[in-house]
Amino acid sequence: MNEIKFHKVCRINELRENEGRRFIVPASDGSGDEVEIAIFKVDGEIYALSNICPHQHTALIYDGFIEDGCVVCPAHGWKFDLKTGNQPTGRKGLDVYPIKIEKDEIMVAAHSKKFNW
Repeated sequence: MNEIKFHKVCRINELRENEGRRFIVPASDGSGDEVEIAIFKVDGEIYALSNICPHQHTALIYDGFIEDGCVVCPAHGWKFDLKTGNQPTGRKGLDVYPIKIEKDEIMVAAHSKKFNW
């Protein structure tokens, strides 16, 4: 079984409370793909989600505002739970990625997503 590979994105003190930041990291599956993620610090907790809104595939989640434990996409107002990535209705929304913190550095394991269109 392969161990999940985490990649450093930033230090905790580089994040502002209730504001997102955009990062592009290597996919943890070794595919060579890159994954665009949004990192948020809310009430001292760190969250990593896909930066691509499923509504119209806009890469703006990092620029969304925080409301009731959710990030609201600035393009069209879709809401996503920071912990699960789901919409308030329970419908799947954004991928959520595992994080770990080592010596104040935020590490993320982001998987690439394959689309079948």
